[in-house]
Amino acid sequence: MRVVRTIADLRALLKPLREQGQRIGFVPTMGFLHEGHGALIRQSAARCDATVVSIFVNPNQFGPGEDLASYPRDLERDQSLCLETGASVLFLPEVAEIYPTGFQTHVEPGSLAEPLCGKFRPGHFRGVATVVAKLFNIVQPDLAFFGQKDYQQAVVIRRMVRDLNLPVDVVVVPTVREADGLALSSRNTYLDPAGRKRALALSEGLLAAREAFEGGERRTAKLIELAKAPLAKVDKVQYLELVDAQTLEPLKGVVNRTVALCVAAYVGDTRLIDNVILAPSPEEAGLNVSLSPQKS
Repeated sequence: MRVVRTIADLRALLKPLREQGQRIGFVPTMGFLHEGHGALIRQSAARCDATVVSIFVNPNQFGPGEDLASYPRDLERDQSLCLETGASVLFLPEVAEIYPTGFQTHVEPGSLAEPLCGKFRPGHFRGVATVVAKLFNIVQPDLAFFGQKDYQQAVVIRRMVRDLNLPVDVVVVPTVREADGLALSSRNTYLDPAGRKRALALSEGLLAAREAFEGGERRTAKLIELAKAPLAKVDKVQYLELVDAQTLEPLKGVVNRTVALCVAAYVGDTRLIDNVILAPSPEEAGLNVSLSPQKS
């Protein structure tokens, strides 16, 4: 695995691979990697000839008072996980490499950035869309891999790729969970043992709603009620919404199309998000189908 820190070095490394017709996969991350990231890297390694993993804690997607300064970092562990899971190249740019002096061009993601997390993190998805667009231009991957846990992010990025005609296929990989159901997240490290136990309320509610859905329940209000019940254990529920899987618009009445049941909540000072996808017919099942058709 090669480690590079500049755009010029990365492009020089990838150019001959591209000229040889090799398929390049890309996994953008903010580091402090866990098995959820490992699943993305493995998928890329299985489907591509070379896999680039970037680690960049993007300051432009953190708002005032958020955890930019304290965001967990462990580069040595990250490098080991990348090597073990099949990464070919690890890209470690500094902030000045991505945002040089005088930087002022941004990607505005539109209405998909407004609901859910967008209500509470103004500017977050502008920062995400901008850095991902830059990274796509730097790496020029054939496929890019993202996790379902950050569902709204995946929807925003898919729309950006479509709207800007970026030549990359976005692959969304199902959420990886602990044995007890907790979705893997770099921010789980903030939780003490008691907090981690209470954090299970998010997945307990979502999985209960999914089980009811699979048993035939289609009433939006009932599904939300089932997901909400365990959330009494957390300190604050920021949102719990059942939304159209493509438009992210809230659903009312009965579920008659693929939807995402999404939650954000605080356990202590730690903000956690999670979701499940509910598809009312077998042919609609699967996150990639619900978001948009893929070229590969």
